Amino acid sequence: MNIAAIGECMIELSGNPLRKTYGGDTLNTAVYLARLLRGTSHTVRYLTALGTDSLSDDLLAAWQQEGIATDRVTRLPAKMPGLYMVETDAAGERRFHYWRSDSAARAYFSSGIDFSTLLAGLDVVYLSGITLALFPASERAHLIAALQAFKASGGQIWFDNNFRPALWSAAAAREAYARLYAIADVALLTGDDEIAVFGAATPEEMVTRALSAGSGEVVIKRGSQPCLVASSDEQGSVAATPVAKVVDTCAAGDSFAAGYLAARLAGQDMQSAAQHGHRLAGTVIQYPGAIMPADKMPA
Repeated sequence: MNIAAIGECMIELSGNPLRKTYGGDTLNTAVYLARLLRGTSHTVRYLTALGTDSLSDDLLAAWQQEGIATDRVTRLPAKMPGLYMVETDAAGERRFHYWRSDSAARAYFSSGIDFSTLLAGLDVVYLSGITLALFPASERAHLIAALQAFKASGGQIWFDNNFRPALWSAAAAREAYARLYAIADVALLTGDDEIAVFGAATPEEMVTRALSAGSGEVVIKRGSQPCLVASSDEQGSVAATPVAKVVDTCAAGDSFAAGYLAARLAGQDMQSAAQHGHRLAGTVIQYPGAIMPADKMPA
């Protein structure tokens, strides 16, 4: 399958002393998905924009080394990648500081993209709530319309509800998420983000909302607590993998998504796929930064 993730990757500063790497929610998932699918018939590509500067060159080279196809990455001469810094506490919980308002990706998502060309030939589009928030309202509407047409033509939509209140309001997210749930083949929902957007609800109520809207299968991610997996035919709970020492929770949900989706592509059922998601996420959070070393990936 030809799989494409849409979003923004930024330069990441983290650790003490500071180290420079990179990250971004959909890019994190794309990296881990590409690692897991290496050697198969599946292709993972990233849809975004970068500058023509040396930092952008480094990002492009790093993605290509991970096996991500970059043929649909737009280069904008007057722009550069965004930047974020991560601070972690003793428990590994993180706080982000962003410098991204004038990034290449933000400019690109505001430019009036020809989605029929961008999405041509793809089988799956993966995006997140952060992806949606990076588009101005009018362009977001065009994106959602293009995804609806993509779905109608036989494509699959994988959606993660990552919500960042600094980027947009809960009301705007609520409207957009409802439209994505209506076309999502897989809805990967973090419980805390779902509550931030829609208000208090039990995990079971979150499942019902997404399935009733039209999602094919739903995963409710709950950190170290058991996740819920559900479709119209089945529902179950899958315990998380215990981790003795958490170093950095960056990309925990993103890597879970990669592990889950890769297992589903391999034909495993939802509960087995969730076990793979937990195991990968449990490994990732034992390393600093969003992208753990490739040689430390679980088998």
